Amino acid sequence: MWQKLKHNKLALSGLMIITILVAIAIFAPKIVPYEPTSQNIIERLQKPSAKHLLGTDELGRDVLSRIIYGARISLSVGFIAVGISVIIGVFFGAIAGFYGRWIDSLIMRFVDIMFCFPSFFLILMIIAVLGPNIYNVMIIIGITSWPGIARLVRGEILSVKEREYVYSARAIGASDLRIIFKHILPNALGPVLVAATLGIADAILVESGLSFLGLGVQPPMPSWGNILTSGKDYIESAWWLTLFPGLAILITILSYNLVGEGLREVIDPKL
Repeated sequence: MWQKLKHNKLALSGLMIITILVAIAIFAPKIVPYEPTSQNIIERLQKPSAKHLLGTDELGRDVLSRIIYGARISLSVGFIAVGISVIIGVFFGAIAGFYGRWIDSLIMRFVDIMFCFPSFFLILMIIAVLGPNIYNVMIIIGITSWPGIARLVRGEILSVKEREYVYSARAIGASDLRIIFKHILPNALGPVLVAATLGIADAILVESGLSFLGLGVQPPMPSWGNILTSGKDYIESAWWLTLFPGLAILITILSYNLVGEGLREVIDPKL
């Protein structure tokens, strides 16, 4: 996979940007020039300068420091939410594809019901009940985005379970769980890796949207979405409050999509 992927310059560029973003998120406390929640009303709405490279917001907080800490929040939400959705989706997809019959019908009908609801509005409804905070956002995004993974895994399992090595494993008396997790899933997880990479981008976008609406990460904790929220009231006089967090979201989403498309081209033999 790596031999093929390293010839895709766009995917490598996306992977490099993601690596830099992860490093920034990990070492955020050591590289931020100012405390992200530190207020200085005297320096409110300062333009980008040598002292504040990306300017300050309406409370005099350094925008660069807040964007760096916002990367921690956004990447954490992306990884954890997708991790939850992959675990749930792989489990139910594997069960449905392997056993088939009424189990398959029951799980797939539930997946169809989940697809009937607009996911963003379903997330809004659940957050309205549970309350907005970062942990609820992670869990809710994860448990509302697993149906696509389940359907993908089911399709792969239906194909892989008819291979000769699966029949050989049955013939020597291997248990169902061993066949699923030892022989079938490892050969069906390629498309799941692609879907997970693209899913991280979707989760970051959803978190940013929720924070922008005031239903995600709550102030004073910085998030790219709530930085945009504070900047929308000053969009004409303080353009940097919307431009820089918007660029951070754009670059991050684009990078994950480039890596996901690169992986898809490597994994899918039809391409």
